[in-house]
Amino acid sequence: MSRPRLIACHECDALQRQVRLEPGRRARCVRCGAVLYRRPKGGLDDTFAWTLSAAVLLVVANAFPVVSLEVQGQETHATLFAAAQALHGQGMTAVAALVLATLIVAPALELGGLLYLIAPLRSGRVAAGFATLFRLVHALRTWQMFEVFMLGIFVSLVKLSHLASVVPGLGLWAFFGLMFAAVAAAASYDEHEVWDRVEAIRERSLLDTATAGAAR
Repeated sequence: MSRPRLIACHECDALQRQVRLEPGRRARCVRCGAVLYRRPKGGLDDTFAWTLSAAVLLVVANAFPVVSLEVQGQETHATLFAAAQALHGQGMTAVAALVLATLIVAPALELGGLLYLIAPLRSGRVAAGFATLFRLVHALRTWQMFEVFMLGIFVSLVKLSHLASVVPGLGLWAFFGLMFAAVAAAASYDEHEVWDRVEAIRERSLLDTATAGAAR
């Protein structure tokens, strides 16, 4: 049987035992009443569904043009990768690298890593290298800049509309959906439930091993 885990309140530092919550419930500090953690209603099934949706939308957003510009009869389609290439060609390599890192590489690694971690848990298995990848996925979250990108796109569209005919592309609508799916995935994600499942699977594996050894 695993030992009870303790959690420190982020407001008053009071140590208290972490308990398993029912879906949709929150745990509050017994001293100050601050919310310590919560358990979303949908659980990992919702997280997996939203993360998979976000991954598909990320592929679409980067495969299709974000905007199409028409100036004096000439039409230009702009994808995110092409924009990064253009920045690099203009000598702004650092900006191009930042665009690629925050809008393509980091989101792809985070979403792919989260799917790799969650999918086996839903079938009662723990993925290889779980702890290391878990920390990496959490570190990559700080590199997402979808909201900043969308704000920049809106400002650019307003300014360019006075100079050219601007048509939003499929990539832009995919980014809208991606931003929504990413927020929904984050809202349904509960790291406490993840570790509860990991511990339950490992304890069951140890029990099965001990039972098999005793039966020999």
